Amino acid sequence: MGNAYVIVVDGLGVGAQEDAAEYGDESMNTLGHVSEETGVRLPNLQKMGLGNIIQLASVEKNENPLAAFGKLREVSAGKDSTTGHWEIAGIHLEKPFPTYPNGFPKGVLQAFCEGIWVEKVLCNKPYSGTDVIRDFGEEHLATGFPIVYTSADSVFQVACHEDEVPVEKLYKWCEYARNEVMAGEHEVGRVIARPFNGKPGNFERISDKRHDYSSIPPKNNLVQKLYDSRVKTYSIGKVADLFAGEGFTQYRPTKSNAEGISQLLSLMSASLDNTFVFVNLIDTDQLFGHRLDPAGYAGSLAEFDRAIPAIVSKIREDDLLIITGDHGNDPCSESTDHSREFVPLLVFPKNSAKAEDLGTGKTFSNIAKTVAEFFKLENDFPGSSFLG
Repeated sequence: MGNAYVIVVDGLGVGAQEDAAEYGDESMNTLGHVSEETGVRLPNLQKMGLGNIIQLASVEKNENPLAAFGKLREVSAGKDSTTGHWEIAGIHLEKPFPTYPNGFPKGVLQAFCEGIWVEKVLCNKPYSGTDVIRDFGEEHLATGFPIVYTSADSVFQVACHEDEVPVEKLYKWCEYARNEVMAGEHEVGRVIARPFNGKPGNFERISDKRHDYSSIPPKNNLVQKLYDSRVKTYSIGKVADLFAGEGFTQYRPTKSNAEGISQLLSLMSASLDNTFVFVNLIDTDQLFGHRLDPAGYAGSLAEFDRAIPAIVSKIREDDLLIITGDHGNDPCSESTDHSREFVPLLVFPKNSAKAEDLGTGKTFSNIAKTVAEFFKLENDFPGSSFLG
């Protein structure tokens, strides 16, 4: 049995979905706008067929693409990483995780503070992760009170300076929030520990010590089913965090896309067999989409593009490679939030797929259906398989 690789380029959307107006995202087109504004050239993804999915100003169509191509529609309610990755794994959410545009209610914060033995928290608003430590970091150092904030996503984020609150203590606080506070009606998609360091005026987040505490996914998801069927399952990047660590044979956290790509190539060189590798490349989203940095976003795409030849060269005849996204995050817009967009789909080798042009898939779960079929796993995942 060969290996299946799913690479998620975080925040890579290819245009607003039909229901985008319900999310205020009707004008979003992450890849289209980045291409138009920056003129980024992606020659290797162009060879794969990226320019065949939608019209792009700087990435041409390929008359004979190396991969089958298309795009996928999200049907779950929401537009965050947990929802996107869960749908890729075959889980449909009819009800979105709760969000807190006005901050968390008093009862939530009281329960959190009582449980971790602090008097109060700072901030309690939707906030940029870099701005929140700039604006509240000095007060945090003076008082020891944790900085609690959220975003447009369903997240409860806790930021603490590592000199004031050791990272392991911050993790315990977040575990308490996940298990004892953010449950029931307040079950957010993720509780996130956000340690930082530095001095006032020059605080920096410690990205490699960030830790996500996800809601527990339903057991009938692709990763768990593969694991239970004795298929080896590997997470690269934050994927395992999004599944609460469940169903993975091995978890390889990463500090950057460069490290994620390196980890992937290392695994692909390790003579694997009967293995599923689920990769998240986060920089496009975390470093550039949320910070409205089109040039940085384009540079991150170009970095991935340069790795494509090495990745493709390691795909064996009986392997499967799928490249996709989990939502949009248009850095050319005025919004720092995720966007409700179609995501790209590239399937390699294309002779494994039903058609060269796969059109628009009805759900991200087409990937779960395809991977399950690849491993000959009986399943009832929604959607349809790409395999011929």
